[in-house]
Amino acid sequence: MAAGSVRATGRAGPAEPAAALRALAGRVPWPTAVAVCLVLGYVTVFVLAMVHTGYDTWGALLILPALMAIGTPILARVAAVNPERDVFRLLMLAMALKLLCAFPRYLMAFVLYGGAADAKMYHQRGSDLALFLDTHSPLSGTFHYDLGMKVAGTGFIIIVTGVVYAITGPSLVGGFLVFSWLGFWGLLLFWRALQIAFPEADSRRYAKLVFFLPSLLFWPSSIGKDAWMMSCLGLTAYGVARLLDRRFGAFLCIALGSLGTGMVRPHVTVLAGAGLTVAYVLRRRPQQVSALGPLRTVLTVAVLGVMVMLMLQQVSTFFGTTGTTGDSVNHVLSETSRRTSQGGSVINQATADDAAPQFSLNPAGLPVAVVSVLFRPFPFEASNIQNLVQSVECFALLVMFIRDWPRLRRVPRLFVQRSYVAFTIVYTLLFCWAFSTINNMGILSRERVQVLPLVLVLLAVPRPEGDRPKARPHSRPPLWRVQPGQWGVRPAAGPETHRPPAAVGGPAAPPPPSTTSSQGGSNRP
Repeated sequence: MAAGSVRATGRAGPAEPAAALRALAGRVPWPTAVAVCLVLGYVTVFVLAMVHTGYDTWGALLILPALMAIGTPILARVAAVNPERDVFRLLMLAMALKLLCAFPRYLMAFVLYGGAADAKMYHQRGSDLALFLDTHSPLSGTFHYDLGMKVAGTGFIIIVTGVVYAITGPSLVGGFLVFSWLGFWGLLLFWRALQIAFPEADSRRYAKLVFFLPSLLFWPSSIGKDAWMMSCLGLTAYGVARLLDRRFGAFLCIALGSLGTGMVRPHVTVLAGAGLTVAYVLRRRPQQVSALGPLRTVLTVAVLGVMVMLMLQQVSTFFGTTGTTGDSVNHVLSETSRRTSQGGSVINQATADDAAPQFSLNPAGLPVAVVSVLFRPFPFEASNIQNLVQSVECFALLVMFIRDWPRLRRVPRLFVQRSYVAFTIVYTLLFCWAFSTINNMGILSRERVQVLPLVLVLLAVPRPEGDRPKARPHSRPPLWRVQPGQWGVRPAAGPETHRPPAAVGGPAAPPPPSTTSSQGGSNRP
């Protein structure tokens, strides 16, 4: 008896922990279990990366959750005041996907191209500047650092990279993550600008386009000018929306955004300033106008005009031209085309190595410029895999614009009624006119992201009620679609439900209700 009881106890022992584990698994919700597994996996990868790699790589595993932790409460606050449903989930997915796109952008720059990218130079020079900032105090008399170039343009991005590395440490992958994160906030500000200045627009559709368009996810996810310009242009558009809606803090946002873009690409700042001036002139007047209203409008237009003239002067200095006449503009456009006529993605091959085509300022070529900047390369123009992928997106955008013609027919009227639409159109047309001189598909695909968030505003124009597509009437439901109640209720099996088939050529007997659809539409005439 004792031996039998011992053997019984030995057989029941292993089953008790398994039963306890099953009971525990039944009490723990599956989202919690998945989260615990992800955290354990992340910690494991982090430890292995610390052992086998340097901070240049494993530092990104610290920066990524830190950026998510900083952004999550901000997105929660934005979602709390938004009337759309599931906004927080959408924004969190957009931020996570934008950060993850930094990794393929890094692989493209340092694996596919072997490090032949501007990000490598920014990383090296930014690391040197970060080391200088760590060892020198601004209050000391020896605080002087020579960039070896002018601050405007490339030098400014070196300064931004150095400041970022002074906070996070010199991590190349981490730098990609930080700049991608900055680009995301620019996209968020574009979305908020649409909600403020164009409230009747299809905000949810615009959010899906601006947050998940491949170009906007991929290109502004690298250390460089693209991510910085995206964040500053978003801030400028947000300030424009607040100004047109008469909200507090508009001029501060416009000033900061214009300063950020002006330090890198002042010609883009001029385009935004021109669009803002037109939009402000067309701004809807309030029902009750104070005595100082017209004077305030005149002063604001004068200030905007002065800002545009100052930025034109900055553009002239940036490109090394004298004045802002048509000859100077033509010289800049021709020089841009000559500098971009290199590489394997050239659009129009020049006849001579140093030849620079002369461009006319005639606006008659504007439609061709719009198509060239927004929808090229075409699939038959692709010269490599990268261009082919880009051509698919461009073709998809072209199809969307063609299908949304009912929406686009309202644009001329909205140009006057909604001044933010005027800002969008003026900036888009001027951008396409200026950047149509770029003669390289790869460069054009990267530069185009500076206008895409505003181009997508046109796809968010609400569809007129009378132009909504109507369902085509069918004589009978399609064979592949089961309508509610089509199958009916299957009757009980009986002799009347098994009728013999009708003779060939004779009248067909009406089938019972249970067999009409059970044959997959075999009774189709």
